[in-house]
Parts: sequence; C-alpha cells; structure tokens
Amino acid sequence: MNNAATETYEEETAKTRSISLNELAYLRFKQALITLSYKPGDYLNTAQVMADLEMGRTPINQAIHRLAAEGLLQVIPRKGVMVAPLSIDDALELIEVRLANESLCIRLACPRVTAADIATLRALNLKIADACNQRDRIAMMMLDREFHHLLASIAANGRLSDILSVIHAQAQRFWATTLSQEIHMQEVIAEHNAIIDALSMQNMMAAEAATQEHILSFKRALLAG
Repeated sequence: MNNAATETYEEETAKTRSISLNELAYLRFKQALITLSYKPGDYLNTAQVMADLEMGRTPINQAIHRLAAEGLLQVIPRKGVMVAPLSIDDALELIEVRLANESLCIRLACPRVTAADIATLRALNLKIADACNQRDRIAMMMLDREFHHLLASIAANGRLSDILSVIHAQAQRFWATTLSQEIHMQEVIAEHNAIIDALSMQNMMAAEAATQEHILSFKRALLAG
C-alpha cells in the first residue's frame, strides 16, 4: 500500500468537504482497488483490509457494499469478497461507454468553461507531467482522476457526473496496467493539452475529437499490452 499517496489524496479531499469514517473508508478502499494495490481476482480478508486501511469493521463493510455496487468488488455468497477481475471484453465495453458519455460531458462543458477552469486544468496537467517525470504511477492516476472530475464538474450535470465517476474508477484499473509504457504516459499529457486548448477556444468539435482520441489512445495502449 502507498500510504503517502493515499494520505495526500485524502487531505485534498478533506479540504473541500467534511468526510465521515464511512466515506474515508470508501475513499481509501477505492484508491487501493483503482491502483491495483489489491489485485483483480484476489479474495480479500476483511481483517487484513481493516489493518491495511486503518479503519474499523463497520466503515469497511459499508465501503464493500458501495464498491460492489460500482463493480469494483464482488461479494460471493459463502466465499467472501473478491476484487472484480479484469478482462479485455470488459475494457472494450467500458471504452464504448466512455466514448458516449465523455463526448456528452465535453459538449456540455465547452460553452460553460471559464478562464479559471482552464487555468486549473492546465495546472493539473503540469502536475501530471511532473508525476510522469518522476515515474510516480499512483500520483499520476490520482491527478488524472482529478482532471476528469473537474471536466465533469464543468459540464454541470449531476447525473452525468455520477455516471462518469463510476466509469472512470472502473477504467482506471485497466489504465493502471498500461502506465509502465512511458510513451503512453507522455501521450496522456499531450492529449490532455489538446482537450484544454480546444476548450479554451470553446471549439466544441475540436474538444470532442480530442476527448475521443484520448479514449482511443487508451484502447490502443491496452490492446498493445
């Protein structure tokens, strides 16, 4: 477990809202799953998870139910809790869903984006580039998650934001398997810049095309293995 990265993310989260123990357990558990600290297909011992995440049984059990509903865990009767496996078929389905929903997100965001939003997106992408240079995979993943969360916030559609949150969490587990490819890490930064540039000009067609290319780049990296 990368406790330093976990604490940094939680501290940033805590700055914006008060979080309960249940929410904190959910955030810690979700991050461990997204970054593959818990491996796909592994059965989890609840006591060990409690020790790893430094949380009590009730918050962990609440987190298990939420994460199972989001497709990151599977509760198997009489066997326990298993980390949801990864398969290429699942990844390809996710990519189809991402193409549809993230295209909608960027179309909604384009007329609503502000200069302050653009500045924040650029600053986030610089942090992603720094994490890439340091080969800090977990930091890069968490910052990417923040980047896409901001895009969803700019779109200002709560239902779409909820959908994208679940999709991104599932997709990031697949993305984690591609981040050993340095060329793909660099591609991500360039693709983010293309999205930001198009948004800054409020060019909806260019922003949507850049978003779709970003997703298809992930598909190519995944299939390249």
